[in-house]
Amino acid sequence: MVRIMDTTNDLALNQKAYNWTVRSVSALTRSLSVNINLHQDGDQVEQGQIFLFNHFARFETFIPQYLMHQKTGAYCRSIASGEFFKANDTFANYLRSVGAVPHDLPGLLPFLAEEILRGRKVIIFPEGGIVKDRRVLDDQGKYSIFSRTARERRKHHTGAAILALTLNAFKMGIRKLHADGDTTGLAKWVDRLELESIEALMTAVKKPTSIIPANITFYPIRVRDNILRQGVALFSRGLSPRAAEELLIEGNILLRDTDMDIRLGKPVAPGSFWQLWESKLLAPMVRKINSMEEMFDLNKRKGPWYERLAARYIGRTSLMLRDAYMYEMYKGLTLNLSHLASRLFLMHVDRNEMKVDRDLFHRTLYLAIKNAQAEISLHLHRSLLDLETYAGVIKGNCPPLNQLIESAVNAGLIEAKDDQYVLLPKLKEEHGFDEVRIENPLAVYDNEMEPIKPAVSALDKAIKDAPELSDQALAQHRFDDEVKSYQWDKKAYDRPRYADINEQQTATEPGEPYLIMPEKSNGLGVVLVHGFLATPAELRGFAEKLLAAGHPVIGVRLKGHGTSPWDLRDRTWKEWLSSVRRGFQIMSALTDQVCVIGFSSGGALALHLAAENPGKIAGVCAISAPLKFRNKNLVFVPLLHGVNKLTSWIPSLEGIMPFIDNDSEHPEINYRHIPVRGLYELRNMVNKMEDGLPNIQCAAAIFQGDEDHVIDPESAEIIESKIGSKTKALHMIPSTRHGILNEDIDGTQDKVMAFVNSLRKT
Repeated sequence: MVRIMDTTNDLALNQKAYNWTVRSVSALTRSLSVNINLHQDGDQVEQGQIFLFNHFARFETFIPQYLMHQKTGAYCRSIASGEFFKANDTFANYLRSVGAVPHDLPGLLPFLAEEILRGRKVIIFPEGGIVKDRRVLDDQGKYSIFSRTARERRKHHTGAAILALTLNAFKMGIRKLHADGDTTGLAKWVDRLELESIEALMTAVKKPTSIIPANITFYPIRVRDNILRQGVALFSRGLSPRAAEELLIEGNILLRDTDMDIRLGKPVAPGSFWQLWESKLLAPMVRKINSMEEMFDLNKRKGPWYERLAARYIGRTSLMLRDAYMYEMYKGLTLNLSHLASRLFLMHVDRNEMKVDRDLFHRTLYLAIKNAQAEISLHLHRSLLDLETYAGVIKGNCPPLNQLIESAVNAGLIEAKDDQYVLLPKLKEEHGFDEVRIENPLAVYDNEMEPIKPAVSALDKAIKDAPELSDQALAQHRFDDEVKSYQWDKKAYDRPRYADINEQQTATEPGEPYLIMPEKSNGLGVVLVHGFLATPAELRGFAEKLLAAGHPVIGVRLKGHGTSPWDLRDRTWKEWLSSVRRGFQIMSALTDQVCVIGFSSGGALALHLAAENPGKIAGVCAISAPLKFRNKNLVFVPLLHGVNKLTSWIPSLEGIMPFIDNDSEHPEINYRHIPVRGLYELRNMVNKMEDGLPNIQCAAAIFQGDEDHVIDPESAEIIESKIGSKTKALHMIPSTRHGILNEDIDGTQDKVMAFVNSLRKT
């Protein structure tokens, strides 16, 4: 028999072309803002031999090889459609040079097995082609996909399973030859595989045959971008509708900010599917056969009984193995907000509910997010983890949701009215396989989510619970958001690039927010707002006093605080104010009245909020609030910030002085480093706060140390004079310290408590 490698020298890898491709893809993904995120729980990239990916876009055929080489330096073989190689043109030659082989290559599986034994990794798309509708379950809930060539649904290919099982059988046979001391047999295979030595052969066969199922999830899927659509209309003349659709969809994916999450799943070991007695059949085969092609042709040969029996077992076991790795592949979906929203819309359609109350829809979607967060088996996209991304869902003011709604409106699927979503008949229509991504993106998201049963259950439970969800229960969920936001931010800034500054921090007190409820509430809740560089722990002692007096208390965490100075460097003062607003909204749902108390910059933020006159606000108390600072050098902060911003445009620079040292009164709570950007935001916040003081209508109390070494005491007098409230008071505390509240200087805590108690309704 003629060996495959004697006739496929044109399939030899070109390492220069491969390395050039890796560099090009790296540059391309940076310039086009495609965020490629590789997730793995262990060392799958290093240990895996056969990698299986789902298939939605053509350029996926290049990305996995790039990641494999980037992580391990290994070169990969991948299977591409045979149509790309028929012309034998420059593009076909390029594909060959970077390791691609046609799916209809004679002797494909033995060729791939030999490549694995030579140290290559193999990338396979077991769906057998692009699955544009993402529909992978049939009406009976079994895995199947639409075949364009057959024009019907079919099972997924078993090629990867047969490759893995046969390769694993070969390895066991070689190990048996080695155990028997058959150096002649081993030398034969060293020659066949073009390896250096018997030792190299044994190293290859001792490595476990490992299948790594991997899932690629794109978010968002954009389909109706006007500029790209015009470009497609201009350049696609003469192209088939299928090619034009692919150009539009994949152009949107590539040319706009898109997350490409690649999640490597739990390894599947084909050896675990063999019984011990079955594996003993394999050694004689390896001794008798002379090529890898013969190993894969057992079902065609009229060999000894044990060869026929082994072939039967491989065929039977391949079906079980295929189902196992397809389950793991689809389970790796990165669930995002559009998955939940799309399925929620289509569940209404299934029930023929074509008009949906907007407020209930948003509340249901929010509750589905919270249910998904509680399901540890789900892999969640940041659109379901980052509070800043999904916080506006309840009010219907959430950018990712707005983007999905806009796409659905443009596609003629829904109408968005003030108080309801009107679901249009097009949502019930069946669309062609090549058009569905454009005509009904909601169905694509829904199909992708359907195999993920915990995600479906999270949404089902939300639909059941949302109509009866009380404001108090919703408030508890929203506080959980604040805790998760702290955890998200802390993890995001706990990376090597931030380590130098992070390791110098002295803070030991916890940074998370807190919500404490008395056994019997007196009806007046309190929102506590900590100061610049600090955490909610700064006012925890006073919170306990308020609790003992019957007041529910929430200690908000200002964004950027309690995590890393780098986090604070990336925040704006408006994000700090949003943190206070959310805390106020949570407390408003739990009590009849709310008082906002802030210390230092937290006092300024409390005054900001009071100037908005939100419902249920009973009073505001600002302690050591800044307006004028003792440190005259702060006048130079805008200039220094401007220079930092200018130099940060150069990738190798972080600014001439991104941080300055902080000599804190309480190093166990405060950051040791002050971001210059943070000081700049602080000044802006204070300036805006002064402008809003006349709008404050609730009762107000101002407390200030008369010799404060941080804040000029004149600040308090100016603030008190400009507040528009009829009920207001200024309290000067004899102290050279800034922290008069947390240090309880001259009974400040009791005086603030007296103000709070004066607000209670009789």
